[in-house]
Amino acid sequence: MQPDHLQPSAFTLATARMHEVMGTGWYSFALYQATKHNGTLFWIAPEKSNQTLLPDGLPRNVAHRLHLIRPKNERDLLWSIEETLRSSAVDLVIAEPQKPLSLTAGRRMQLAAEKGQTTGLIFVREGQGSNACETRWKCHPLADQYGNLTLHHWQLIRNKRGIIGDWTVSWNGETDTINMVPSARQRYRTQETTDHRAVRAGS
Repeated sequence: MQPDHLQPSAFTLATARMHEVMGTGWYSFALYQATKHNGTLFWIAPEKSNQTLLPDGLPRNVAHRLHLIRPKNERDLLWSIEETLRSSAVDLVIAEPQKPLSLTAGRRMQLAAEKGQTTGLIFVREGQGSNACETRWKCHPLADQYGNLTLHHWQLIRNKRGIIGDWTVSWNGETDTINMVPSARQRYRTQETTDHRAVRAGS
């Protein structure tokens, strides 16, 4: 087991809950979460998505556990999310809806996650999240003056049960080990209420 300081608990997604992520770095955050879940993984994306996951570019020990679903329309996509979240045989469900989630859809996903004791991570665009989500993340890749492409800015902007904050981290996209960048400024306050190698752009 890796030392605790290399596995920041702030990045652990609660089980039996639906979470959201937005921003240009959402693929990397989702792939990192895949490394932290040891069971069966589902990735649900539209049939006409212009991006495809490449097994050889995925983090270690992910490809053989990952199942891809490519629904033909949004209705089937939402149905697929609910059904996989509801299954106790599934550990993590990552999904890419193309339309804003309604409050009803978000609640149905949350109830499905509770039923299956699964974790859901849903990609949303700015301003299109659901109030039913447990946490919401905003993620972007960073590059320093040396061209280091392992840096990421991960910001927790909604958390029903704890702190929110932002972190600069270093993750190489290969293992489940993540490092906090020593010079990063971390901010915490109470809230009252991608790895590019793994993604191929379509033609």
